[in-house]
This record gives sequence, C-alpha cells and structure tokens, in this order.
Amino acid sequence: MLIVRIGAIALEMTGLSKDVASFQAQSAFSGAGFTTNESEYVVSNPVRRRIIRTLIFLGSAGITSAIATLLLTFVGKTGEETINSLIILALSLIVLYITFTSKRVERLMRRWIKRFLNRAFPELRVYDYHQLLGLTKGYSISEVKVGPGSWMANKTLRELELNKEGVIVLGIYRKSDGGEIYIGAPRGDTLIKPGDVLVCYGPEEGLLRLSKRIKGPKGDLEHEEAVKMAQIRSMEEELKA
Repeated sequence: MLIVRIGAIALEMTGLSKDVASFQAQSAFSGAGFTTNESEYVVSNPVRRRIIRTLIFLGSAGITSAIATLLLTFVGKTGEETINSLIILALSLIVLYITFTSKRVERLMRRWIKRFLNRAFPELRVYDYHQLLGLTKGYSISEVKVGPGSWMANKTLRELELNKEGVIVLGIYRKSDGGEIYIGAPRGDTLIKPGDVLVCYGPEEGLLRLSKRIKGPKGDLEHEEAVKMAQIRSMEEELKA
C-alpha cells in the first residue's frame, strides 16, 4: 500500500490528476487493469513510463514474496498456533486499513512523500500541457490551412489581429523549395501566405470558424463578431474566477 501510494504521488507530480494517478499506480503494481485508454496516455511520457515500470517490477516481486511468506507462516504449525497467526494477521490488516484510509495520515504521508520525491527525483516535475492549456475547458490547439481565398491570405499577423479574437498563432508550417519549414513564435510582421498551415491556440468554436473564413467584407464582418464574442467570453471567465 505504501509503494502504491508513493507511485501514485509520483505520477501526480508529473501532471496527472489524483484519481488517474491512483488508479494507474494500483493497476501497474497489481498487474491487473492496466489496459485502459488512459494507460496509453500515461506511458507516452518517459518519466511516467519509468514510474510504471518500477511499480510493475516491485509488484511482481512483492506479490510473490507475500504469497510465500503467507504460506510459510502456517507450515508446520499446530492448530492453536495457526489460530493465533490468523488473529495476528487479521488485526494487522485492520490496523493497516485504518492507517491508510485515515485522511490525517494521508495528508502527513503525502507531505512527506512529496518532499522526499522532490529532493530525490527533481525530474518528476513534468508539465502536462493538456491540463496547462485548458484543452478540456473549451480551448484547443488546431492546424488551420490558409487557402487562396482565405481571409488570412497575404496579410500580416498584425493586420489580422487574431489576438483580439482570443486566438494565438504558435507556429507556421510553410512549403519551400527545400521542403517544409517551420516558423516558431511568428512575429507581428510575419506575412501569411496561401498554402501556409497555422498552428493556432484558442477557443474551439473560434478556431473552427477561422478555418472557414473567406476574404472580403463577409470575412471582415465575421472578424468583428469574433472580437465581440472574445470580449464577452473574457468577461464571463473573469466573473467565474
């Protein structure tokens, strides 16, 4: 139980939620149930993968040792000694259960374990970008292809004012004679060309409308409406904060 708790807290420190970290740690240690879709997401990170590998190894050794110890406890014992051993075992399990289900003990253990892991394994602090970017809160990262008739074609980022819509351009994929190049963190004077693929971060609905926006008065009107929607959304988020 202690090993599973340490493993769960270690997984939490890599950015997983408490419930997911606890389930995956218990699944890896016991060797049962580690076949969910979440497991693929967990092992995609090298630090988490190392934690899971350690839990699986310790689980295999621990369960085998526990079974062997349990059998040896009752081998060659008289009836009275067997009963006494069962009573001690039952009482020990009750004490362990009470200890590990106590909220106060859990808080103390979590504080100690986190302090130990922070000092011994600083590499555990891995950012979970899915959580950090709020991708479950209505925001998304999407690729927007710029066609010849796109509203964004042949304009600079400063002219587009996408930031007023709540959209940030993280990078641009652009075809060139030598192949494909990537422009990271483009500046305001970066010209958007037909054929470019923009990597954008922003509200899901806003990104979807942006990808379909055509040039001309209609596109300009959609831009103005998107700016107003962004202002309303910003006010609503501030009120919820």
